Amino acid sequence: MSSTPARIADTGEARALSATAIPVPELPGSAEELAAAAAVRLGWHGVVLPEMVLMGRRVIVVAELLADAHAERVCVGAGPEPDRTTVSTWVWPEMDGRVPPTAVRIVGVLAVARHWRTALASAVPFARFGNAAAVLPASVAFTHDYLANCLPRVRRHGVSVLLADEDLTLSTDVAGRNETVPVEDTATTRWVNELVYEQVLATAS
Repeated sequence: MSSTPARIADTGEARALSATAIPVPELPGSAEELAAAAAVRLGWHGVVLPEMVLMGRRVIVVAELLADAHAERVCVGAGPEPDRTTVSTWVWPEMDGRVPPTAVRIVGVLAVARHWRTALASAVPFARFGNAAAVLPASVAFTHDYLANCLPRVRRHGVSVLLADEDLTLSTDVAGRNETVPVEDTATTRWVNELVYEQVLATAS
């Protein structure tokens, strides 16, 4: 087999590489360590929360507490509301002006995984609401599967991809959308925001 990396190999050689059984690489550190480094690399300012499950996906959220809104909620005793059914009523027209304000801003959502398919399955649903990124072992970037299947998908959905080498040094392989995106106030986004608000307060205590 040629030593030419799959990134610059010709099509026939890349297909030959993809047919070879390649073990799934290990991550060089914990999900929390890699997420913290990724947030710095992406310029995401906020609290890097512990890994949590949102909408059935295991992700790490970077969020910022909105001090004024939080203070208002403390004053009226309106803590985080994790019940999805309750929160779903908050977007009803008749509830306008009667529900607590959003108390956190979700800066971005990170998915840290050994395989790109796992990472994208977790990150892509959140790309509709804001910034999303996947953190992968650096070695996956030299596989035909990554080049042919992962890269078109992350570019289509605006997901950033960061690669972690054995020294826990991260490099940006794909720069996705990285900006403040207006988020539509829906039952789902409000519920996710409440779960993140709950986690922010738990992390700070």
